[in-house]
Amino acid sequence: MKTAAKAAATNAFSARSGSNRLKDKIFSLVVWGVSLVIVAIILGLLALILERGATHLSWDFITGLPSEIEEGGGIGPSLFNSFYMMILSLIVSIPFGMAAGIYLAEFAPDNKFIAFVRICVEGLASVPSLIFGLFGIALFVEMMGLGLTIIGGAVSLAFLNLPVLTRVTEEAIRAVSQEIKQASFSLGATHLQTIRKALIPSAISGIVTGISLVAGRAFGESAVIILTAGVTTSGVMWDFNLLSPGETLAVHLWYVQSEAIVPDAQLISQKAAAVLLIVVLAINFLFRIPLWVRERKLR
Repeated sequence: MKTAAKAAATNAFSARSGSNRLKDKIFSLVVWGVSLVIVAIILGLLALILERGATHLSWDFITGLPSEIEEGGGIGPSLFNSFYMMILSLIVSIPFGMAAGIYLAEFAPDNKFIAFVRICVEGLASVPSLIFGLFGIALFVEMMGLGLTIIGGAVSLAFLNLPVLTRVTEEAIRAVSQEIKQASFSLGATHLQTIRKALIPSAISGIVTGISLVAGRAFGESAVIILTAGVTTSGVMWDFNLLSPGETLAVHLWYVQSEAIVPDAQLISQKAAAVLLIVVLAINFLFRIPLWVRERKLR
């Protein structure tokens, strides 16, 4: 009887194992199928945008001045403003965002007030960009009387990206193994030295990923720019004046598609969309090159 019971238990276990393996295979097939469909949709969208716009790009279009009436206008000032405002916003948001994230991860006490602060930061990270644009209007346009300017748009973009950078930095620092931190302390390093020499280098991959995301967001943002920097440029290709109007490429794309009266508005919007997509992809790629080099050196 013991032999029969043992055989029955073995058969039941084998049946359950076979059923679990079948379920695992079905689940894997479903996940792979959904992933392939999503990737195919994304690649199809990218191919459609690039096929319509990239094939018509020229250097004159990229560096030329926009036209209000005649066809053949370029995107030079708008493209420059996009890079200029993105860099200015990163100069403001990266130090403050990283500092806030490090504080929340390493120095902030574990109490209800800090928990409330984290909830607020998470909430701000998901707030629509239009809200930050309205805040920029109240601060820079009305209170400070600057009008629609590059500096107003850049700082508003920095405010938009600060919550995201704060949360990304905090989570990246917290994800570092505690053994690394304790090993640094055991070697006599101070808390500040541990953060600089151990925690940040170990968390740099996640931090750089967050920076690349907010950089791409800043380059392609339109709502904040429309409200704080305007829908026009100074008409000069290399205008570094912070008080000049700051239409960016994303805003120019929206304006041409919805408001412009130039005969080739559709073609301009397609080419501008292609340039915008190429630059955003390039930004993400360039930010990751140092990480790839660093990983190869560590191997």
